[in-house]
Amino acid sequence: MEEDISVTSHSEGLNGLSHDHIPLEITNGCSNHKLVMNGVVKGCNGGLTNGNAPLGSLPISALKQNGILQALTEGGNQSSLTGERENVELEKAREEWDALENILPAITEDSTPTPLISFNEALQYFQTTDLGDLLKNIQPTIRRTGLAAITHFLFGPPRLHKDLLEERDLVFAIAQCPVDNSQPVHMRVLQTIYKRLIGSRLDCPRFGPHWENIGFQGTDPATDLRGTGFLGLMHTLYFVMDPETLPLAKDIFRLSQHPTQNFPFSVMSINMTRIALQVLREEALTKECNRRQQVVGVLNEFYVATYLYVYQLWKTQQKTIADSGFVLREVELFAKKNPKQILRRLECFLKEKRAGELPRGTSPDPQARQPSPSLGARSGSKAKEMHFTGVCDLQADVEGDARLI
Repeated sequence: MEEDISVTSHSEGLNGLSHDHIPLEITNGCSNHKLVMNGVVKGCNGGLTNGNAPLGSLPISALKQNGILQALTEGGNQSSLTGERENVELEKAREEWDALENILPAITEDSTPTPLISFNEALQYFQTTDLGDLLKNIQPTIRRTGLAAITHFLFGPPRLHKDLLEERDLVFAIAQCPVDNSQPVHMRVLQTIYKRLIGSRLDCPRFGPHWENIGFQGTDPATDLRGTGFLGLMHTLYFVMDPETLPLAKDIFRLSQHPTQNFPFSVMSINMTRIALQVLREEALTKECNRRQQVVGVLNEFYVATYLYVYQLWKTQQKTIADSGFVLREVELFAKKNPKQILRRLECFLKEKRAGELPRGTSPDPQARQPSPSLGARSGSKAKEMHFTGVCDLQADVEGDARLI
């Protein structure tokens, strides 16, 4: 005959501070008092539960955390599980845990990352690639007619030397080149830019919100290159891979992360490329190109100089993203009218850096110590190797509303 017996359980509180008398009910010879061992409740029938569910329903992570799975797999407590069902569930749990531990992230610390690519290597790729279809559509100079053409011919800047025309056209052709996901050089350029700005040595996915961390507007950097083509990436690559300009690039990137003065670093960089391209198209850089006997190097330097001007203006005048339209318009007009002064600013800035101690942020990375295609050799055959990559066809009239593109 079954009998229900009420028993009072005496328990001593922690540190002897309290004593609770809890009535217990014993039904069918089994108490409702629950014994907790290592965070796991031992039931009346000897089975292990978590207070709500039997062992079989516990997540594997909980088993491992409480030391239960290890104990069971070692066979030390196998006697506590009776019946074929428990053994089957135990084996299943062990297999699931082993499978879970074998799941590795796509990229680990032991993975071999994609090697960084220098500006010169990326440029050489474009120099040896057939860009014939793109060259057919470039507009390297402003089309002038009538009196404007006569005035430009008589009083305008000098014409670009004939031996530099091919280099100039290459720039504008690359400017029309889109990102090709199947081209390893294109992917290495993207990876290098991301790693140098973020400071990571691991590759990142081709698409994803992480690109917003370096100032792109969405999950795909290619969508922000309208108007500059691959030249927008090539200029940024030059900026972060040249040992003299890398500290400046990091300073600008740091300012772009400011709580109130923040701005999209990469989108702003693309706008600097757009301005530099337009100044080249209007032949305002022709005199300097003829003097140095190169186009790519001059354009690279002018891009950096323009970004430096924006950086100094933005920082000293406490500009915010709401001022971006005004700032871009002012910088573009100033750059077109004073290209020599823009370049001179950069020259003085770098000279001051070289005169002092090694600028903070200068990378000792061997990749970054390769000769600069614009700030390195400036004459002879060396200058001829400095060809650069270009920007998409832009409208000649861009003096209207300037904005982040």
